Amino acid sequence: MIRPSTEAVRVLIVDDHEVVRVGLQTLLSRQASINVVGEAATVEDAVRDACYLKPDVVLMDVRLSGGSGVDACRAIRDSCPATRVLFLTSYQDDEAVLAAVIGGASGYLLKHVNAEVLLRAIHSVAQGQSILDPAITQPLLTRMRLQKNEISEPDRTTLSTQQQRVLALVAEGKTNKEIGVSLELSDKTVKNYIRFIFQKLKVTRRAQAAAFFIRDFPKEKRSDLQPTLKKERVC
Repeated sequence: MIRPSTEAVRVLIVDDHEVVRVGLQTLLSRQASINVVGEAATVEDAVRDACYLKPDVVLMDVRLSGGSGVDACRAIRDSCPATRVLFLTSYQDDEAVLAAVIGGASGYLLKHVNAEVLLRAIHSVAQGQSILDPAITQPLLTRMRLQKNEISEPDRTTLSTQQQRVLALVAEGKTNKEIGVSLELSDKTVKNYIRFIFQKLKVTRRAQAAAFFIRDFPKEKRSDLQPTLKKERVC
């Protein structure tokens, strides 16, 4: 669901460092187009506050007290699919980036970005766009190219059409619930499809499965799946 651009973006700040939270609160509160609705320092508080406050955007670090920001992102996206997550972190790691995106995040920025870039990213994410720090993009693509031959050719050709549709939605960062709605499948059926896909691709994580799809599915093949990918997200 796209929110009207004239409304102030409701933001929840999540970081386990008080100094960072205060700094972000000070910066964002100066913007008439942004309304900071709360702060949290732990995974548990982030998920609880996101579900209670229903912000448009959760601005969150990857490393949090009590667990991972990626875990918090998944829980938030499952419980509050209308809320988008934008990671702001100093943690630059390919696996973390993939896990964050596949976990449902709409963006991943490093803390060296300036205020203008951050503010623009918050508004873009609130409008349904995806943001990835340019400093991350090239190393990530390089790693994916190096890994291209890790999956054998037979495994690439044994996915059914429906499994390919599910994989495409996993690569889009959809939650199991959103996949089920898009393809008119039950939660149990979606879980079974994903389990079979993991077995066939010999992967154990959604990030690895998504990397396979991005890496090895040609553009013309992706276009065949577009009618599924264009279905509206449930909010």
